[in-house]
Amino acid sequence: MGGGLGGLAAALHLRRDGVDAQVYEQAPALREVGAGVMVAPNMVRQITRLGLGEALSRCAVWLEAAWEFRRWQDGRVIYSQPMGEACERLYGANVHTVHRADLLAMFQSALPGEVVHLDHRCVALDQDDAGVELTFAHRTGRETKVRADVVIGADGIHSAIRPLIVTEMAPRFSGLSAFRALVPAEKAPEHARRPVQALWLGPGRHLVHYPVSSGRLVNVVGVVPAGEWRLESWTADGDLSDFAREFAEWDGEVRRLIAAAPGTKRWALYDRSPMERWTSGRVTLLGDAAHAMLPFFAQGAGQAIEDAAVLARCLRDADRDTAPKALLAYEATRRPRAARVQLMSRGRAEYNHLPDGAAQRERDAGLRGGDMLRHNAWLYGHDAEAEPLAG
Repeated sequence: MGGGLGGLAAALHLRRDGVDAQVYEQAPALREVGAGVMVAPNMVRQITRLGLGEALSRCAVWLEAAWEFRRWQDGRVIYSQPMGEACERLYGANVHTVHRADLLAMFQSALPGEVVHLDHRCVALDQDDAGVELTFAHRTGRETKVRADVVIGADGIHSAIRPLIVTEMAPRFSGLSAFRALVPAEKAPEHARRPVQALWLGPGRHLVHYPVSSGRLVNVVGVVPAGEWRLESWTADGDLSDFAREFAEWDGEVRRLIAAAPGTKRWALYDRSPMERWTSGRVTLLGDAAHAMLPFFAQGAGQAIEDAAVLARCLRDADRDTAPKALLAYEATRRPRAARVQLMSRGRAEYNHLPDGAAQRERDAGLRGGDMLRHNAWLYGHDAEAEPLAG
């Protein structure tokens, strides 16, 4: 359940592998409320195998460089990693950037219209040895029931399915919040329009920007101390003056980019520890519902796509009787890797936000002497359809 990127990707992978899959989404329309997504090689690989490589190229931006780290005061480049052909030689695909809405529309267009059921909010779930019965509420007040062999909870950070599987620990507030904005390319400074992911590092905060929507927009995200902000919602409006104030002492290029934004959203960043299990009987979790993570590795969507590919592998040879065992194999295969990405995302804020001084100079020297493209082989080189299945 869930009509976001993870839910649609799961339906695409399952149906490609001969497994009937239906998507139930509580919203009356599929509208992705996020902004930019980094589409790394581990994600491009799966999109291409779904037959959507050309569609991705039409809406995405092919990056010439990534991890262009810049100094907050003057914009001096600390380190820049060339991508493009070098990335393709190593991993068979390059890094792209895309607007979430474009990616969601691409996935939806690849599914038959009757597969996606809108205005279906899950209010009850009952399973027995033979299957699962779901009860959905609609805006009209009526309810409908659906019977399924298995249920995949791909319903996001605030999952309604997750509490039915595991008793959660409360998420830990990171002390940070993120502003995000989409700037029309014609209003953005020239440096921000380049096919580059730039990361500006400074004391207590950082800012990321890159083009999306075939270069028509520039995605901007600023991570700052949260102050009193505690709302974890991608749809909550922020205040542009607050965004600008957080970077008032930064280089003029940053200030001009923020000033060009027509508006901003803001959300609080909460950290979640890896869960001990994702599956109960015929019900399992996928994507953010299973492993919500801080955004600093830009792998939330990529890990959901990997989930979908492994889930389809596990279910394609299962029948009604063996489906619960297949779900456990999916969980056992995916949980260690997703947990690793979750845990490694935790330390990046402190690393990015070092105050000027000895530790910051040591970090910058380490960046200049590194090779991040090869260092990220464990992420980018991973093939979800080639890894051995557990169990």
